[in-house]
Amino acid sequence: MESVEASTAPVSAVDHLALAVALLDISSDVRRKSHNDTGVRPLSNGVLEILRVIESHPGITVAEVASRLGRQFSNVSVQLRELVAGNLVTRTRDAADKRYVALHPTAESQRIKALLEGAWAEALASASSHLLPAEREQIAASLPALQRLASFLAEPE
Repeated sequence: MESVEASTAPVSAVDHLALAVALLDISSDVRRKSHNDTGVRPLSNGVLEILRVIESHPGITVAEVASRLGRQFSNVSVQLRELVAGNLVTRTRDAADKRYVALHPTAESQRIKALLEGAWAEALASASSHLLPAEREQIAASLPALQRLASFLAEPE
């Protein structure tokens, strides 16, 4: 594990409840406010989460997706049918073991991902334009720590 150097400055306590609520509110509002101009049909949060896992881990299995998301295999399988029918995910059976199915994002999935992420960035840029310059600097400075935090949360339990 990577070590982080200790600082001589006092560390203030993080209000994890406030952080969790703010992150969830931001996520929900960014998705709601940015989707209309993309031309992409709305995807439920559950389906979008599955798609993002597959995009991050091409070749992953249905069981591995379910494990990463803490969901039942059958529920993930049902939502995967929607992604396959929408040409966003392909299922490939292993030639040696027909029980093994690898999931891969499609070119259409990558196009939609780029559209949505661009729209999300625009929504955040628009909202952050109302912040004070020092507040925008604080957010910019915290981005590496937030990305690192996200990577820890993304790991299967």
